[in-house]
Amino acid sequence: MEAFFGSWKFVRSENFDEFLTVAGIEEEMRNVIKVLKPIITISQEDDRLVIKSDSVIGKRENKFRFGEEFQEETTPDKFCTSVINLEGEKLVQVQKDESREITTVREIQDGKLIMTLTCDEVTAVVTYEKV
Repeated sequence: MEAFFGSWKFVRSENFDEFLTVAGIEEEMRNVIKVLKPIITISQEDDRLVIKSDSVIGKRENKFRFGEEFQEETTPDKFCTSVINLEGEKLVQVQKDESREITTVREIQDGKLIMTLTCDEVTAVVTYEKV
């Protein structure tokens, strides 16, 4: 678990636009999201894991316990429920809103944080390097 802790900078993404389209993100917001280069920070506070995202358009923070559902903002004024579990060496998150389900798998490969996002058979991969 400690391998996830620290700050991670965006390096690259693959198939991200198609994923965002299938995930229901409108074109204007997709164009904004695609140019962001967020810094992701993962830490632990007491018995909760904390995932923070910091970019030029703002900061987001989610605190959670494994296996407990929580609500998170996906885009301005749009929320979903999420559950995150530790499965082996992977953080597996399932987000649900009224119309779709998105799975995000976070894992460490060769010292990089790899996020694999899947919605309706479409998969994107986002890579981060430790800061």
